[in-house]
Amino acid sequence: MIRNSRTASRATRPASWVRTRLRAMPSAAVLAAVLAFAAVFLSAALPRALDRGADQALRGFLGGKSPSQTSVLVSGNSSNGVGVAEDLDRILRLLTARTGGDLGLAASGPVHGTLGDKPRTLSTPGLAAPDDVPPQLSLLHLREGEGHIKMVAGRWPGGAATEGPVPIALSQRASQAMNAPLGTVLQTEADGPQAPDTDRAVVVGLYTADDEADPVWTGLPCMTRACTGYTVGKEPRSYWHAGALVGAQDLARAAAWGKGGTDFWRLPIDTGRLRADRLSDATRQITSYVSGSTAAELLGASGRLDLTIVSPLPGLLGEAEQRQQAAAPVGVSGPAGVAGVVFVVLCLAAALAGERREFELRLLLARGASRAGLVRRLLAEGAVTALPAALVAMTLAFALLPTPRLLPSLTTALAATLLAWLAFPVRALVLLAPPRPRNRWRRPVGELLVLLVTGAAISEVRGRGIAQAGADVDPLLVAAPLLIALCGGLLLARLLPLLVALPARMAARGRGVIGFLGLARASRGDGGRSRTPVLPLVALLLAVTTGGFWTTVLNAAEDARLSATRVSVAADAQIVAPPGQTLPTDLVKAADKVAGVRSSVSLWTSDDAFVDAPASQFTTQVSVVVVEPKAYAALSKGANIGPFDPGLLAGKGNGTADSPLPVLFSTGLAKLAPGGTLRLRLGDGQLQVTSRGTVDGTPVRPGAVGATVIVPAGPATAAIALTRQPNHWYALGDPPEDKLKVLVRSLVPAAHANEFRVRTSAGMADELAADPLQAAAVRLFKTSVIGAAGFALLAVLLSLVRAAPERAALLARMRTMGLRPRQGMLLMLTESLPQAVAAALGGALTATAAVLLLGPAVDLSTLVGAPVADGLRFSAQPVLVQALGLAALVAVAVLAEAAVSGRRQITTELRAGDQR
Repeated sequence: MIRNSRTASRATRPASWVRTRLRAMPSAAVLAAVLAFAAVFLSAALPRALDRGADQALRGFLGGKSPSQTSVLVSGNSSNGVGVAEDLDRILRLLTARTGGDLGLAASGPVHGTLGDKPRTLSTPGLAAPDDVPPQLSLLHLREGEGHIKMVAGRWPGGAATEGPVPIALSQRASQAMNAPLGTVLQTEADGPQAPDTDRAVVVGLYTADDEADPVWTGLPCMTRACTGYTVGKEPRSYWHAGALVGAQDLARAAAWGKGGTDFWRLPIDTGRLRADRLSDATRQITSYVSGSTAAELLGASGRLDLTIVSPLPGLLGEAEQRQQAAAPVGVSGPAGVAGVVFVVLCLAAALAGERREFELRLLLARGASRAGLVRRLLAEGAVTALPAALVAMTLAFALLPTPRLLPSLTTALAATLLAWLAFPVRALVLLAPPRPRNRWRRPVGELLVLLVTGAAISEVRGRGIAQAGADVDPLLVAAPLLIALCGGLLLARLLPLLVALPARMAARGRGVIGFLGLARASRGDGGRSRTPVLPLVALLLAVTTGGFWTTVLNAAEDARLSATRVSVAADAQIVAPPGQTLPTDLVKAADKVAGVRSSVSLWTSDDAFVDAPASQFTTQVSVVVVEPKAYAALSKGANIGPFDPGLLAGKGNGTADSPLPVLFSTGLAKLAPGGTLRLRLGDGQLQVTSRGTVDGTPVRPGAVGATVIVPAGPATAAIALTRQPNHWYALGDPPEDKLKVLVRSLVPAAHANEFRVRTSAGMADELAADPLQAAAVRLFKTSVIGAAGFALLAVLLSLVRAAPERAALLARMRTMGLRPRQGMLLMLTESLPQAVAAALGGALTATAAVLLLGPAVDLSTLVGAPVADGLRFSAQPVLVQALGLAALVAVAVLAEAAVSGRRQITTELRAGDQR
């Protein structure tokens, strides 16, 4: 009996609300979960992707610097120290004890030792002496030296000997280049007739470096091979310079060899531990170590008040922070656009759910349910679908994109979760509210407020420009395109019925009823409403405007980058000889024939020239360019750098006082130089010249401010020996940089091939574009554009679904009157496509307006990698690509929805009791 009563009690207990609703509408529950998952995943992933991109850009920026630039450098006069290696180790322990946190040491470890201040010139007979200049040698004791070399002959320069020549270990490559084999006694040009032992060294060992690129050799004087040096003068001559290692007992003798010595400690900082969001903290810590309280403690503890602590890192970190903040608008704009579209889609989904269930909720309210009780049940219903999906999305985003910083992504993910969960209950609360008198001014006032805010934002951005480099992300520059898109959506919602009404009237005069009926319904609004829905239009315009505006920014940056590199290269390609050398004739002829070269010119240029007036005290140093006028004029015109008329240099002057040579002055020099005949001094020769015009810069020396003289090549200049062979080659076209480098390596002596500079504008543009900061910002932006387009398409689909029941019922009823299936699909397309086409065109217009209104305030310098004076200019291509691409996607979605709706059965739509 008891068992039967319990069974009856369970049988009469009402079923759970959540379980009943989920079983009744499983597809709606799955759709809500998928929408919540997508929204939360993007909200959690984009901030983490932004952090990862910024960190990778920072490490890439610092990773491209030399170890000396990313280290803390400590130095002191060796005469103030104890003079023993153990004292160097003691101070190193003090220095490393105060590192940690953001100031961690790199895995390569610290480097320390004693270096002679000056190299000594060697006078030993038989040493190799290019250009008859004797070699030079520097001595160094490196505490880490033995661990990074391999002795191939002889021994390490250790021992207790304190008399005789200084024992040294020389790199095998330097020994071969200088012709100083094992056992060679290296003598110097001593000041007195009897040279002391410290003026002689003996090679007791030869070594090879384990890795010549090892950071331990950075900043040290030619320790792995002999380097080429050049004398100073009118005709630089080359000589060999090498460094050699000494043992720990010869610290004082190494200092005596160098006429003084310097104790040094280099602490390489682990840049891989630095984070973009903690750059300010890292800068403060390093600054304190260099010149703050930490530095004062180190000086006191070491007992060496002569120690100097310097580091380029604070400046590099400041530059990195400025670059990061300047590029941040591009990186933030994409996620901001996605956030706007996601917000619209979630609101639209809530509106759709509210309309579908409004009758059900009002029925329950009429049967005694309370508004609060219904909202609680809707909250529980949403918690079962939205919260698990959001949790899975956050977990997946955190797992796929690990970053140290958690708060930004967690904040945005929670915001998206709350919106996905609360949107429908809030909408239901509004629907179930007691009816109030309709306020006809509510919508116009809200739209006017949006318009005023947008106008104020645009005016502020145009008036003051974007925020200064190094400041926080400029919210106005990021929000202004979104506000413009919002205004465009509101305006389009007002104008669309009027725009569609005109073709509807024209269709009414025709015979067919399909076109008129579809356009009439499009002008009236979906689902029987009297106005066009705003949210789908806003979603589409947000996606098109954001994508079109910032794609225009990226395309403009690419064009400006190519222009900047052409100015830097002075053409599309260049080959430049090192100082004191010229280009071989065979190299010039071969380079002219490289595929892709449209035109070329070879010339001679030097900065060591002077212009003066013999009759006055005027004289100034100038850069002189000796060229063939017609070829150089074509180069200047093609590169758009200081174009000039070659006829100005076509005079018959021979460079004498009676017949001065016609030349061109740069604008800056023309303002300084007196008129008449002037004297141009080139090395040991001179020419009488007269200015026939001015140029605003020239490819070899861009800029009108500098003092430059363009001289025509001919018999007058050929009389000066140093101008007969060119030292520069320039070309227009698209020659491959690698082929030019192969030519240089094959036609230039191997000893000097690496000193010739080969560059192309395309190669430099690729290098600038490969900057990690730009790549991270562009990658995140493109991902965001795809996400925004996807959600905008989802908004269109939701609007179609929103109107589907009423449209399907209409089609079913009209089929009973003879409407064919193909005509039904045409009716749906005629009704749906005007909104999609209008949204695409409206998005193109709003993107164009954003470019025109905000373009002058956009700074492209950071994205270009070089200074750009002009702001953003309008380009139709990126705007049209975004608008037409999204319009095509929307058209495909409309066709798919029309095909699905066309298969609905008439009996299903005409069932009894249909409330639609």
